[in-house]
Amino acid sequence: MRWIGSQMLGTARALMAALVMFAAGIATAHTQSAFYDAPASLADGPPGSLVRQEPMDGAPLGASALRVLYRSTGLKGEPILVSGVVIVPQGPPPPGGRSIVAWAHPTSGIVPRCAPSLAIFLFQQIQGLRSMVARGYIVAATDYPGLGTPGPHPYLVGESEGRAVLDIVRVARDLGGGAKDFTLWGHSQGGQAVLFAGQLAPTYAPDLRLLGVAAAAPATDLATLMSDDINSVGGKNITAMTLWSWHRVYDAALDGVLDPRALPVIDRLARECIEGPFDIFIRQRTERPLQQYFLTVPDPTKREPWRSLLEKNSAGTLPASVPVFLAQGTVDQIIRPAVTRAYMGRLCKAGSPVKMLTLPNIGHGRAAQASTMAAVNWMTDRFAGKPTPNDCGG
Repeated sequence: MRWIGSQMLGTARALMAALVMFAAGIATAHTQSAFYDAPASLADGPPGSLVRQEPMDGAPLGASALRVLYRSTGLKGEPILVSGVVIVPQGPPPPGGRSIVAWAHPTSGIVPRCAPSLAIFLFQQIQGLRSMVARGYIVAATDYPGLGTPGPHPYLVGESEGRAVLDIVRVARDLGGGAKDFTLWGHSQGGQAVLFAGQLAPTYAPDLRLLGVAAAAPATDLATLMSDDINSVGGKNITAMTLWSWHRVYDAALDGVLDPRALPVIDRLARECIEGPFDIFIRQRTERPLQQYFLTVPDPTKREPWRSLLEKNSAGTLPASVPVFLAQGTVDQIIRPAVTRAYMGRLCKAGSPVKMLTLPNIGHGRAAQASTMAAVNWMTDRFAGKPTPNDCGG
């Protein structure tokens, strides 16, 4: 089944490999339960504090897995609730506590039932989970706001994602005997999330110590992402999800940008989750009318408020003290290699040490899978305090 799933994913790469949650088969997410329901009053409290937890089955190597509901901060500074999963290795923590890796997932959808914590293949989708558990790391995997918990999900909204990532690290530290040392690891949308978390960490989470950020095919320059891909099927999916979400999150008007006939199609796409390759083909069928009518402007990235919002949610540089690992496939048709190289150049200019892993003949959907061991080994070296590799040159 894994081979079949890989073949299907390769065939569909031009469709939606952009931000797929790869699973080793065809599956449907679990049904949401009352676990995710909570009155807004429960959100009051320190960001990163736990509201509730429940055990989950299926974690590798005898690890304990907990579905968690925790407090975070919304885009207007308001307290919100976010869900996710924390995986803790067997046995007592070492002196000083366990190191923590926060995994940030690629696109799983934009409505609450698409939360990765509901996915049947969750533990297979966290790239490198088995290796990280074997090395004694706690793994913290947020759903992001509006997935699991009530929506709308602020899709590709960097600050929202970044805060949720940092706050589940706090949850993991308190639940699993964690240390304050942590690293970040994400793919695609999750790559954007960990880069924003890296930017926010010094001020939003000064109680933690970030040792490194690893990102596979990260969504960095959102305007280029949207304009480059607008005529592809996958690009239309990404744009449709962004328009749907930002219209609700930012109250950004769709008038003058979107053909009214496209609205029912986008609403249907918004309700579809992405867990396995079969989901991609469902989206292809749903998306088909957008080939006939979609946008009313050639390039929405040049129209306000979309231009400013895309710029606001494009990753900036990180503190020079934070090393960065980037992985990029050479045949990625969604996140172009030149875009990731340009972002690396900005990091280098800002003084960040950057390790760049180029993945020959790898497209977008497999970027994290193909770079997993390199990323895990790089993070292991950061926890061990080894010298940081730097491909920035002189």
